[in-house]
Amino acid sequence: PTLSMQIQKVEEEVGYLLFDRLKKPIVATVKGARFIAQAKVLLHEHHKLMDLSKHQGGEVAGELRLGVIPTIAPYLLPLFIESVSKKFPKLQLTVDELKTESIIAMLEEDKIDAGILATPLNEPGVKERPIYYEPFYLYVAKDHALNSHKRIKESDLEGHDMWLLADGHCFRQQIVRYCSLKSGDGVFPNVRFEGGNIDTLRNIIRKSRGYTLVPALFVESLSEAEKRDHVRPFENPVPTREVSLIYRRDQWKSDLLDALESNIRKALPAGIGNRDFKKQEVLAVD
Repeated sequence: PTLSMQIQKVEEEVGYLLFDRLKKPIVATVKGARFIAQAKVLLHEHHKLMDLSKHQGGEVAGELRLGVIPTIAPYLLPLFIESVSKKFPKLQLTVDELKTESIIAMLEEDKIDAGILATPLNEPGVKERPIYYEPFYLYVAKDHALNSHKRIKESDLEGHDMWLLADGHCFRQQIVRYCSLKSGDGVFPNVRFEGGNIDTLRNIIRKSRGYTLVPALFVESLSEAEKRDHVRPFENPVPTREVSLIYRRDQWKSDLLDALESNIRKALPAGIGNRDFKKQEVLAVD
């Protein structure tokens, strides 16, 4: 009731209804939608002014809310979380593991400050800053015919042996496009399974059959024995993903973003970094 009264007071002041209360659920009117959109802009600018007034002098301090997609977070975060915490004790870093669509929506709603995900997205109002280029490898069952190959060709891959992540993961879309897979493909004709994370697919392949594509940082986390038994590189051009720091074009926490990017770059293993146009094929996200 208190919120309703406040909304009614605003409506009386502006001279028109913000919400159509006859519809269920209640929705914004046309004028109301424009009003709400502009109100979000004003709130964003207010937060910017308040934050700028608190932090001056070039010190890395303040709050940074970050979203990272699930196929990057488990392998990238352990590389830099501790060093960032120790190096910038006045930085309050909040990290959420989110899918790409959620990161974009939360950036627009000013619920997070930045995201780390696969690009290019070409989203209006979103700035992309590539951090590194990450090659893919084939993770394959030990007794599969492709395990004997020193290097894998794109033409070697077939849908009926490929395990995939569930819809909503951009990593899945990259694999489907690269391998030209059809929706009906599957390892077992009477089983449909799409994983929520790469480790689930890895364990199925180790105990069963088939293969999937995995990113280089995932491979870095494996033992040398597992790499030898299950991981095979691709022929050039190697399928690769562009991983970027993304944020709203009117983002004002550039000093915090610069510090974060610098520490991530320093933490990356050798061989993961800049793009080699002759040896890599950056896969589309959508």
